[in-house]
Amino acid sequence: MTESLPASVFPADFLAGRVILVTGAGGGVGRAAALAYARHGATVILLGRAVGKLEQTYDEIVAAGGPQPAIFPLDLASAGDAEYQAMAEAISYQLGRLDGILHAAAAFEALSPLDMENVEGWTRLFKVNAAAPAAINRACAPFLSASDLASVILIGESHGHAPVAYWGGFAVSKAALEAYFRIQADEWSDKPMRVNLVIPGPLNTPQRARSHPGEDKARLPDINALTPTLLALMRPGAEAPRGRLIEGLDTLPTAP
Repeated sequence: MTESLPASVFPADFLAGRVILVTGAGGGVGRAAALAYARHGATVILLGRAVGKLEQTYDEIVAAGGPQPAIFPLDLASAGDAEYQAMAEAISYQLGRLDGILHAAAAFEALSPLDMENVEGWTRLFKVNAAAPAAINRACAPFLSASDLASVILIGESHGHAPVAYWGGFAVSKAALEAYFRIQADEWSDKPMRVNLVIPGPLNTPQRARSHPGEDKARLPDINALTPTLLALMRPGAEAPRGRLIEGLDTLPTAP
């Protein structure tokens, strides 16, 4: 059973007082979600590699009257446990709490046959797409557990869920993310935080433009079509879904 969740069903302040970390906040899904969370009252931590793009998202939030966000530059391809632990402690020290994480950052190289790929490329894909979300969650878990049923959202990919030729290391890394999600959801089943995985399907995003350069972008759903689902999953309260793999843009399984 599903229910439609248009963005208008959410009160403007339903995330007021919440602090949400968004990776990949400089563009694509991360930017759109950061703007939506701020528009509904959340203080957003903008994490990404390109400071200039993060600053643009920051400026848009401030110009729209949202709570002042924070910027945390970090390259997920090179960061390790020490950097993630320092990040988590800085969030706790500067903002005093952490109520949610959206893992929207993703690494994508190019479509290619497996015999043209290499260890270096696969290592980068795995670090950004699978290892980094797990490491960030691990570092932030003590602070998430102090919140009122904190929410973690992972952005999956259809080719990780159902791999096909030429998607190579990207598909494998996203399949690894899905495996991680299932393990983490099981381990958090009795914890005061929840994790869900969203596989949105085709969207008009920068990554889609790289993987399908000849595609008519006008025929794709706008990136903001995903935000109602990302808002719904970030809402506080025991009725919010946990441990769900969600496919699609504007529907969400009813709360358990």
